[in-house]
Amino acid sequence: MGREQRRLLIDPGRLRQAPAGLVGLTPAESRYLVKVLRYGPGSVFAISDGAGGLWQAELVEPLRAQLRQPLEAPLAWQPPPTPPLVLLAALVKRDYEVLLRMAVELGADWLLPCRAEFDAVAGQPNLERWRTIAREAAEQCERPWLPQLHESRPASDWLGGMVPLPAVGGTPQERAPGPPGADSPAALKLLATTRQSGALPLLEALEHWTASEPPASLWLACGPEGGWSGAEETLAQDQGWIAVDLGPRILRSSTAAVAGLGLLSDWRYRRWGC
Repeated sequence: MGREQRRLLIDPGRLRQAPAGLVGLTPAESRYLVKVLRYGPGSVFAISDGAGGLWQAELVEPLRAQLRQPLEAPLAWQPPPTPPLVLLAALVKRDYEVLLRMAVELGADWLLPCRAEFDAVAGQPNLERWRTIAREAAEQCERPWLPQLHESRPASDWLGGMVPLPAVGGTPQERAPGPPGADSPAALKLLATTRQSGALPLLEALEHWTASEPPASLWLACGPEGGWSGAEETLAQDQGWIAVDLGPRILRSSTAAVAGLGLLSDWRYRRWGC
């Protein structure tokens, strides 16, 4: 199957409910295929389940498509990336939706919004809108695994390793374990900061990983516009986070997260091929 075939991301639960592989499409999915791509009956496209599986499908009518492979025997299946890449990003007033989209495109596997002591954000995050943005970004860049977006929690919970991340995936055979928490000694945990004069450049911190095996998980934490508080930095240090800087300039929080994640994603790909 060539890359020119456009791809829809459909939840494993919906695919399992499809009788004889006949998949019902939502109005938005149908509109994308019929109105945007100008597909008609007989047009072939790809369906991903966001859990590593990929099938060819044929459009039968505007709201229905037929899988060309059995659900239990996809055309292709990819294991989840190892090590999983986790972005812990403090909420900011502007650009957070752009940050999420870029993080998905850059390869983040877990997106963890957090409330930091120095943030200045009022109100509750629109988690459903954020999940839609993450989903659309994953579909656009053809990621086989849908990144997981967790609900917002205090930064101290994540920095202290007090929140386990659940397993994800469509079936027990496809399920990917959640990455070890921030309290795991097997995790490589990097805390972006401009406050600590002894912080290592991020790339230098990565060079210290000389083991032939990848870390169990790879974490990057980026604070709010006001920076991490002294208590948050002390907690992170006590839990084994490595303070890193991203260069000589003062970056916006959203820019710092994207810049740091880009470096980590490139390092993971060059070292571990994912």
